[in-house]
Amino acid sequence: MDLKEIQNLIKFVANSGVAEVKLEMDDVKITIRTTLEGHVSETTYVQQMPAQPVIQQPVVPQQIVPVASIPSPVVENAQYITIKSPIIGTFYRKPSPDKSMFVEVGSTIAKGDVLCVIEAMKLFNEIESEVSGKIVKILVDDMSPVEYDQPLFLVDPS
Repeated sequence: MDLKEIQNLIKFVANSGVAEVKLEMDDVKITIRTTLEGHVSETTYVQQMPAQPVIQQPVVPQQIVPVASIPSPVVENAQYITIKSPIIGTFYRKPSPDKSMFVEVGSTIAKGDVLCVIEAMKLFNEIESEVSGKIVKILVDDMSPVEYDQPLFLVDPS
């Protein structure tokens, strides 16, 4: 099972509404747990090697916060589309240190344009836009770590 298949499995579980999924194949064991809001709270990926015991750490239960105590965000960006990170890694705004930025605030983008690069496991993944519009805000600093589904850009589609 490669990295892309694991990422797609995490997306599927996060969107499905189930609390936990366990998948065991020949030499791979994956457990994905989600929170009540559908966010992936823990992913365990174990690839067993022959003649080596696998030691799993005990899972510390997450604190459950009542919905009433969570402040509701102000809906000031409702007209904008949020482009989120499809993977975990390091966010880069340039293709290389000596090149210019892919996009700036105010840049007009089209579907398929490269917005940034995210490095994951020594692989540089170009993140392409799925929408056309104008970059309103860049939400992540260059060379910063990003999480799966973390907002990266706000785009005005009009």
